[in-house]
Amino acid sequence: MLKAQAKPVHLYMEANPNPNSLKFVANFMLVEDGLSFDYPDEKSTENSPLAKELFNFAAVQRVFIASNFVTVTKSEEVEWPEIQSVIRDHIKGYLEAGKSPVQASFDKDPLFDENDSETVKKIKGILDEYIRPAVEQDGGAIVFHSFKDGIVKVLLQGSCSGCPSSTITLKAGIQNLLTRMLPEVKEVEAEGI
Repeated sequence: MLKAQAKPVHLYMEANPNPNSLKFVANFMLVEDGLSFDYPDEKSTENSPLAKELFNFAAVQRVFIASNFVTVTKSEEVEWPEIQSVIRDHIKGYLEAGKSPVQASFDKDPLFDENDSETVKKIKGILDEYIRPAVEQDGGAIVFHSFKDGIVKVLLQGSCSGCPSSTITLKAGIQNLLTRMLPEVKEVEAEGI
């Protein structure tokens, strides 16, 4: 009887602006492009067996999964050299077993809603096209929350959540871009930081 070949998994680590987060990058897509899944605690992991397992490590405080990477945020009491290899090996073993990191399905595109106003559609389009790739490169994500009275509210996830430089990124980068491209946008605020 032939044995199924395990998928070759190559995983490397990338630092990002948040010193407590580390990005573990795979050589293939883990979730559909444009989707992201943020797990701020073990209770929130019902659709991610991988995130649930990672919370078994005492130092893990947050898990974020998007495109081809997993960002793990650790507690400040532990240094990365103490735990990074163990976490990398666990993620690699999980993926080599052919298991899906996230078990979620959607009837429609969760990023876009046909009931959105034209301004909200434009805001989401700018966030998706210009800002999401840059934020993902740093191991995080930005998700549209709301738009009212000229104020865009976004959620910062992954390494962006609690990152010391997230306020600068929000105001100097995201707010400048949105206000320049859409005159109806006056300010950008982060929710849930």
